[in-house]
Amino acid sequence: MHEIGMCEGLVELIQRQAGSRRVASARIRVGARHAVVGDAFDQAFSLAAAGTIVQDAVVDLVITPMTVDCRTCGGQGESADPLTACPHCGDDTVDLSGGDELILESLTFDEEAAGVSRHPR
Repeated sequence: MHEIGMCEGLVELIQRQAGSRRVASARIRVGARHAVVGDAFDQAFSLAAAGTIVQDAVVDLVITPMTVDCRTCGGQGESADPLTACPHCGDDTVDLSGGDELILESLTFDEEAAGVSRHPR
């Protein structure tokens, strides 16, 4: 389950970005070449974040597809499956590009946990 190593690195990055602020949510973009399984990622993130300022964060995981270029028919398309065939002719003689990113897109901080009230007193 390679998601554990990925999530440990992401939690470290998020903690550096957050400083002492508690993290309410994070949006993470992962390319399809990483072959991340959503449920495995969620479980790995929970394990990696346990006991940190990230532990209660809601994670929005966005999978970015790869571009598929067919050497046989010249067709082009997108796929989230690294073992894909041409979406036009079905041939498996394809070149894949993109889908290799791992990006921490955004963080939302829990203002109340940081001592800032969201409601005026």
